[in-house]
Amino acid sequence: MEKLSVNLCGMELSNPVIPASGTFGFGYEFAELYDINILGSIAVKGTTCSPRFGNPTPRIAETPSGVLNSVGLQNPGVDAVLSEELEKLGSVYSKPVLANVSGFSVGEYAACAEKLSAHPRVGAIELNVSCPNVHGGGMSFGTDPRSAAEVTEAVKKVSKKPVIVKLSPNVTDICEIARACESAGADGLCLINTLLGMRLDLKKRRPILANITGGLSGPAVFPIAVRAVWQVWEAVKLPIIGVGGVSSAEDVIELMLAGATAVEVGAANMRDPFACRDIVGALPETMKKYGVERLRDIIGGAHG
Repeated sequence: MEKLSVNLCGMELSNPVIPASGTFGFGYEFAELYDINILGSIAVKGTTCSPRFGNPTPRIAETPSGVLNSVGLQNPGVDAVLSEELEKLGSVYSKPVLANVSGFSVGEYAACAEKLSAHPRVGAIELNVSCPNVHGGGMSFGTDPRSAAEVTEAVKKVSKKPVIVKLSPNVTDICEIARACESAGADGLCLINTLLGMRLDLKKRRPILANITGGLSGPAVFPIAVRAVWQVWEAVKLPIIGVGGVSSAEDVIELMLAGATAVEVGAANMRDPFACRDIVGALPETMKKYGVERLRDIIGGAHG
């Protein structure tokens, strides 16, 4: 329906609901449960140049209001994603998707993004800058404005599709990183990624995760996502995808009022495989409840 539609970096989405990368596989698995064409788009599993097995197990730990994960970018590599995974998804999903790109050097990011951006099923590149920079002492690209700008600029030079940079919240000033990406030519931003956390096994007196720390997602981080989207909307002029703890149609509207054009749903998919379907289904009544005629009209609507 037109009242649910939004335009994200030139992509006309039938609604703003997008399953977040890493929580929805490559999408086609969920087509066995419901018609995934009701989704606005899909952010497919994070992809690197070479196949990755990921981190050792255990790599998932539950928390009272969310989940910690340390999967470690497990994926079959960009060539297999292009020849197999996107083709399988295309057989059950007719809309453009967001290809989530990761890397451990600027060159890796650019090479992976260039290949994925040429695929007809890819509508935009989602650049995950939370990876450690192997040539920069191991610091995440997304925690340093210069590194974030460097990788953004490199990918923009080779990408045939819009580039949306997914920002880490594990920084002192997320607006500084957002402005650096904007200056480097980013077409949009996605925020927030997971927050760094850990849990201990009281019986073993050791960390639960084999990697010791992991990324926290789920309802616990939603207020942080709202705050970050609010601040970044005021700091830059780019469209924003809001993500972090979204689990209801009310959450979608709240993030859009804070400044999001579209919204990704992450941890909720691991708790309930029908989460995205149900959020899309609940949007019309929820909009009616809060007097919203068209979703695109409320973007940033809570700002003075």
